[in-house]
Amino acid sequence: QVQLVESGGGSVEAGGSLRLSCAVSLGTASPNYVGWFRQAPGKEREGVATIYHSGISTNYASSVRGRFAITQDKAKNIVYLQMNNLKPEDTAMYYCAFAPELGWDLSPSRYQFWGQGTQVTVSS
Repeated sequence: QVQLVESGGGSVEAGGSLRLSCAVSLGTASPNYVGWFRQAPGKEREGVATIYHSGISTNYASSVRGRFAITQDKAKNIVYLQMNNLKPEDTAMYYCAFAPELGWDLSPSRYQFWGQGTQVTVSS
């Protein structure tokens, strides 16, 4: 059983930064994809970024590429999402999730285990 716990959300002004953390407990699962997703009220959940196998490769949604960075501290089993130049449209509940395979395309349906989420609010 994989467990994920997010932290680091909060309220910032546009142009500000936040760093989200996702503590990952893999149990007996092999490390594969850990992704960040977000869901705003009334909208579908969308993929933001994913990291494959301890940082070998990463993928980003076009809306955040160049502003967000996903990294991993392998020793601590924590995946971070550094968010810079935040915009009001980044406001959402942010979730981290684990996919055993095929998580590259950031499709939520491929991710099996989810954290409880952390709220990010960006004011204009």
